[in-house]
Amino acid sequence: MGDSISREEHAEFARRMAAENKRLEDENTRQNHRLDNLEESVRQLGMLTTSVEKLAVNMGVMVEEQKKFGERLSALEGQDGKKWRAAVIKGIEVIVAAAVGFLLARLSL
Repeated sequence: MGDSISREEHAEFARRMAAENKRLEDENTRQNHRLDNLEESVRQLGMLTTSVEKLAVNMGVMVEEQKKFGERLSALEGQDGKKWRAAVIKGIEVIVAAAVGFLLARLSL
C-alpha cells in the first residue's frame, strides 16, 4: 500500500481544494462584476454616441435653416433699402420740380 494516502492527508487535500475552489469562485464573482460594469459602460457609451449623432444631425439642420433665414432676412432688408432709396429719389424729384416750377413762375412774371 505504498500508493495510498492517509485520512489526514486526504482531509488536508480536501481542505486545500475547498479553499482553492472558494478562491476561484470569489475571483469569478469579481470578474463577473467587472464584466457587468464594463457592459454598462459600453451601453452608456453607445447611448452617448447615438445622442451625439442625433445632436450633430440636428445642428446640421439648424445651420441650413439659419442660412435660409439669413437669406430671407437679407432679401427683406434689401427691400426696405430699395423702398427708402425710391422714396428719397421721389423726394428729390419733387424738390427739383418745385424749384423748377418756382423759377419758371418767377421768370414768367
